[in-house]
Amino acid sequence: MPCTTLDEDLTLALVSAAAAAPSLHNVQPWYFRASAPDRTIHVHAAPGRLLPRSDPDARAVHLSVGAALCNLAAAAVRLGREPVVRLLPEPSRPGLLASVRLAGRPRSGLLRRPDLHRAVWRRRSSRLPFEPEPVPEPVLSELRDAVRLDGAELRRPGPFARTRLLELTARAEQRLAQDPARRAETLACLTGPGADWGLPRYAVGPLDSTGRLPLRGFAVPPDGPARDRCAFEADPQLLLLTTRYDGPAAWLHAGLALQHALLLLTLHGVRASMLHQALEWPDLRARMSGLCRDRCVPQMLLRVGYGPAGFPTPRRAAAELLGLPAPLDRPAATVG
Repeated sequence: MPCTTLDEDLTLALVSAAAAAPSLHNVQPWYFRASAPDRTIHVHAAPGRLLPRSDPDARAVHLSVGAALCNLAAAAVRLGREPVVRLLPEPSRPGLLASVRLAGRPRSGLLRRPDLHRAVWRRRSSRLPFEPEPVPEPVLSELRDAVRLDGAELRRPGPFARTRLLELTARAEQRLAQDPARRAETLACLTGPGADWGLPRYAVGPLDSTGRLPLRGFAVPPDGPARDRCAFEADPQLLLLTTRYDGPAAWLHAGLALQHALLLLTLHGVRASMLHQALEWPDLRARMSGLCRDRCVPQMLLRVGYGPAGFPTPRRAAAELLGLPAPLDRPAATVG
């Protein structure tokens, strides 16, 4: 039965889904406000959760909010309402990044994957080794079609481009190790305000000892397998998410497309992790753009494949994100 009002239970359900989206270092840089009369949820950037060193122009914030919008839209469709999304609805309020109004029954186009919401809570970033089995072309084709609807492109780099992308990612990791201020900011995410956000304490660890795959050590908890004994794939499968233009609107579109792709991958049983390191440095990001044959602005680099699920990371409770008293029976969620 489709919902007709925006009551507290519905709002909490939608915001819970939105907050399951990924964000840089799991800072969860968003808060929400609901307007019941016009059935609208407003999504804001949270000033206290920005990373001025790693994300000085708030590009990653916009990607994260775009991903949250994708989750919210999937949950709305599940509840029988069409989400009408407006990006940057008020230019005079740059912190208000989007609004989502619940309209009538979803259009048929939104129901091509009515099960998309099932992946919201199952999706986890996996930084563990993947199997060499390639992701089938029909799956990649579905992803490309999906992200194109969200205003982005998903590219499969060739061998030369894959090598260069990994080299740029490794170079970004080396820069991080040599930048005390930026590294301190990353480490501070381990002990963010309260225990409801930030990286788990096992997050900062050594790189793969082979040096082939520049992943940060976010994968293995203290009682898990030793990271330096993990055998990572020699030729990882990479996907490059790009937009035609850059700027806040393009970043939000990229976030929508990114999460759409991640949810579809989850439904197909494919794991993914994000290699965002080089995108944090303007010169390295520009070099990534040079690997495209046509005009492209890189927004995210994905490593995909078959393998174990990632480990969970905490999420804040929806009531807190809405500024409501937290009900005792609504604890913070734990997702990837």
